[in-house]
Amino acid sequence: MFVDKALVQVKAGNGGNGVVSFRHERFVDRGGPDGGDGGDGGDVVFRGDEGLNTLRNFRHKQKLEAEPGQNGAKARRHGRRGEDFAVAVPAGTAVYKDGELIADVTEHGQVAIVARGGQGGYGNAHFKSSRRQAPKIAEKGEKGDAYELTLELKMLADIGLVGMPNAGKSTFLSVVSNATPEIANYPFTTLIPNLGVVDVHNESLLIADIPGLIEGASQGKGLGDAFLRHIERTSVLLHLVDAYQDNVAKIFNDIQAELEQHPAQLSQKPMIVVLSKIDGLDEEIVADQLKELEAVAGKRPVMAISSLDKAGVDVLLEKALLLVKSQRQKVQAEEAEQDDDNASIPVYTLPDRDKWTVSKEKDHYAVKGRKIERFAMRTDFESEPGLRRLRDIMRKMGIMHELRRQKAQQGDTIKIGDQSFEL
Repeated sequence: MFVDKALVQVKAGNGGNGVVSFRHERFVDRGGPDGGDGGDGGDVVFRGDEGLNTLRNFRHKQKLEAEPGQNGAKARRHGRRGEDFAVAVPAGTAVYKDGELIADVTEHGQVAIVARGGQGGYGNAHFKSSRRQAPKIAEKGEKGDAYELTLELKMLADIGLVGMPNAGKSTFLSVVSNATPEIANYPFTTLIPNLGVVDVHNESLLIADIPGLIEGASQGKGLGDAFLRHIERTSVLLHLVDAYQDNVAKIFNDIQAELEQHPAQLSQKPMIVVLSKIDGLDEEIVADQLKELEAVAGKRPVMAISSLDKAGVDVLLEKALLLVKSQRQKVQAEEAEQDDDNASIPVYTLPDRDKWTVSKEKDHYAVKGRKIERFAMRTDFESEPGLRRLRDIMRKMGIMHELRRQKAQQGDTIKIGDQSFEL
């Protein structure tokens, strides 16, 4: 079964805890702190693999979990870092979290960290200073990222074949490439996208045969719009129209309307309009059909082919190659121009890691902010020295002052992230 969309749960490893420990050696009086730090948690990593072309593996492996870091130990022994969880995904996999794209794996061997492990907590040896000779403070490890991800596979191809069902796309692909798609004389023979490689003048083109579209496909009718995403990344489209249909102009316009309604504006891609299956038709009929298509195709080139007889196929491939190369050059020029613009116009932003807010809730005061939440996550709330350190940090950051300004009293509940304590 072809699977081009999957939901997975990812859980990066939690960081290991630091420990409170003091040297206990013979003939060594009042040994100093020697508690080691906890190890960092492992990451969840996606790696592009050109040998894969489906997300089916994630149907049975929907939870991806990295190893947690080990706790520290006495004698300043650092906890071992957790092993990463590395998983192969097809090149062309887009990764979304809450609808936002967080990773786009487009190349073989490309690595993307999709969930980061928590940092290990410091042991008490880390907190020794001239003023604090025997600290009894150790941090807990941070929690690793944990959330649901949506994976979408978008095929990477130079040329995408579009058209109504039974327009001859699969036959064309089988004739020009090494692909062996299912072919039959009825609609919806192709239920999954097929890829084929064709050599043109010592250059290779990757062609994707997309299942046939019908009116309303962009709203999910027929085979739906699920397959339209596979032509988002193609450079050029070949729009095949069956020459045996009565109104080829209407058929062309119907498919164009579906492409226009797609958010990626697929109708704006470079396109060659192809009248297919001309074998067995009189030249006058073919000429009339071409005129109808030319009238609605705008500036797009229009030509006729017969995949069975290979009539016009070589010329079509040559034109397609020129369009693909032109599109590649255009994209490279746009990327170079964008890089130049970014280099010439420096953008300065102030870091907001120290920003925080305090708000009065129904039964507690909520303190929010990336930095203070990380400190709270690493605090052992069962340890009085740990709580004193957290209060000191809040005082230095100005949070305590804001709590007093909002009339917080001793004994009120303060909540930071998932943790809470009394003021």
